[in-house]
Amino acid sequence: MFVRDYERLLVLSSVCVSGFRVLTGMARAIWTGAISFGLVSIPVGLFSATEDHTIHFHQFERGTSDRIRYQRVNERTGKEVEYSDIVKGKDVGGGEHVIVEPDELADIAPGRSRTIDITTFVDLDEIDPIFYQKTYWLAPTDEQYARPYGLLREAMTRTNRAGVATFVMRGKEYLTVLRADGEALALETLFFADEIRDRSALDLPGEKKPRGKEMDMATGLIEAMSGPWKPGDFRDTYTERVEKLVEDKRRGREIVTEAAPPEPTAMTDLISALERSVADARGGGGKKKQKSDGKADLSGLSKADLTSMARELDVKGRSSMNRDQLQEAVAAASGSTRERKKAS
Repeated sequence: MFVRDYERLLVLSSVCVSGFRVLTGMARAIWTGAISFGLVSIPVGLFSATEDHTIHFHQFERGTSDRIRYQRVNERTGKEVEYSDIVKGKDVGGGEHVIVEPDELADIAPGRSRTIDITTFVDLDEIDPIFYQKTYWLAPTDEQYARPYGLLREAMTRTNRAGVATFVMRGKEYLTVLRADGEALALETLFFADEIRDRSALDLPGEKKPRGKEMDMATGLIEAMSGPWKPGDFRDTYTERVEKLVEDKRRGREIVTEAAPPEPTAMTDLISALERSVADARGGGGKKKQKSDGKADLSGLSKADLTSMARELDVKGRSSMNRDQLQEAVAAASGSTRERKKAS
């Protein structure tokens, strides 16, 4: 690398200072150590990049307020066993087990690694997404390390390279890649190659090529439904429904079930279904149109679209309605809503 290019990279890396303050202020690091590549070592902290919003429940016996608790029980005596008295056993077949003491496992476990050792840099596009497991953020542990951190990040950005590395955390060895992500470095834990299941074991269809018209319609539908990737447009609707279910039950409201999934498309109707889908997508993605009298034209909407609108309008009994009944109910509810708005 020429001296001038190196100096430019150092200037660009200075923007990392603000990123350092954001990352190190967001939470406590779950691991601290250093990125090591060549003779360069950069002290960093590891931060979780994602969070779980799953709603967790306690367990009760139906009809009572009695909590369900789990116990470690000896299956022969029925008596509870203290955790300190439990050892592990590996089934080796024929009803036999090899017993292993916790201390024996601890003696052979890899130590708590203090370095993320980059062994090679690979083209980021060469990594099959199936290998990705979980994402973490890496941030320098002190402002004085921001420049080499930013230098590594900027160099990987320019070359579209990711650093392949291994490190140990909580008694487990991880295969990882480090990649640039905006002003930060991301660490992706990967599955090892022998953890990826062979797809040849699947019962996949044969090498029959689709017919010309089917392929034209399918590619046309994909093109019509294509758009930019906007992750913010998507949300966990199931968690929202669980939260609403809990709140409705707490307040004694009516519980409404969701519509059943659509029936599989019959092969005799495949072309027709594709043609209608393409027409809907090109006509605005299945969104409702306005008639000349100002009322919504619901004739082009699918049952799923109508069910979603019925849910928003709080139409009662929608889960048991067919498509035509849903259309009538949504039209009636929409009209009532418009009249209330006019009156107000």
